[in-house]
Amino acid sequence: MKAFLILEDGHVFAGRQIGSNREVVSEIVFNTSMTGYLEVLTDPSYSGQAVVMTYPLIGNYGICYEDMESVKPWIDGFIVRELSRIPSNFRSEDTIQNFLKENDIPGICGIDTRSLTKILREKGTMNGMITTDEHYQIEEVLKKLKTYSTKDEVSKVTCQEKYILHGKGPKVALLDLGAKHNIAHSLHKRGCEVTVYPSFTSAEEILQSRPDGIMLSNGPGDPKACLSIIQEIRKLYESNLPIFAICLGHQLMALAVGADTYRLKYGHRGGNHPVKDLETGRVYITAQNHGYAVDPKSLSPDVAVPVFQNVNDGTNEGLRYTKKPVFTVQFHPEACPGPQDCGYLFDKFLTIMEGERHA
Repeated sequence: MKAFLILEDGHVFAGRQIGSNREVVSEIVFNTSMTGYLEVLTDPSYSGQAVVMTYPLIGNYGICYEDMESVKPWIDGFIVRELSRIPSNFRSEDTIQNFLKENDIPGICGIDTRSLTKILREKGTMNGMITTDEHYQIEEVLKKLKTYSTKDEVSKVTCQEKYILHGKGPKVALLDLGAKHNIAHSLHKRGCEVTVYPSFTSAEEILQSRPDGIMLSNGPGDPKACLSIIQEIRKLYESNLPIFAICLGHQLMALAVGADTYRLKYGHRGGNHPVKDLETGRVYITAQNHGYAVDPKSLSPDVAVPVFQNVNDGTNEGLRYTKKPVFTVQFHPEACPGPQDCGYLFDKFLTIMEGERHA
């Protein structure tokens, strides 16, 4: 079946329908990873977005459900150059085509994703529609695209009640803003007892459980839209407990102490983003998925100092708070792009918690 991707600037790409045949309007973003498409599909941070995979062949190793980063996929749509119909992998349990269809995710293949990505890089992230309607009215579609915006994405993806991963080590309270499974797993496999809380949980409830440390997760959307969450994070900051934050959590912590965030032209999404440790000079290859960044100039050095920087564009990738046992990163140390070279950040968090417990 024919399918069309229509961008809000008027560009139209014609291809073939994959997955669900329903129509969808979404924010169109691109991901530069060569592998990891199932992790992309199931990353809650993609809620409200349709993803273009820049690597030309997707689906060749099938679907392994053990690799899912959430209980379900969250993306609005999937856009690829070529979709492999016959996977080859001893771990494969399903085809990507069937996975998309069963989860009602519309998509399009057979289009020039290189050209599409160049448009998004030059003009910035924009809205788009995936449709199988060959008789679409371009004027009506463009009106719809220009008025579309994502809303309250965090509340859609967070867990609805707390749950616990039992362990014998430090007690960590993980605030689920759209957390990938591997964040909790990275703590749990290090012996931590991890209690995962919904995003709407009050700081008082979290602190009453007397955790040894607090983890703020990744998540979707504009950080400035999370007003009530920012207020609670400020209370957690004032508690003097060790805090480690990733991606959206990194941005919300900065906003909670009076810093500013801004929207990037086309964001950072992929498993190959170089980040420099400003204290050691070492460069790490990181996984990233975000459309906003913290403005380090809006932070006083008395509050926090930059510790990581993006090598490609110089944007902030991490902060160390000077008067609190708090550190935050924009990239995903749990996502294994290196594959393990950023895992030390979880070890650092455990060391800080142990130090505070025996202080």
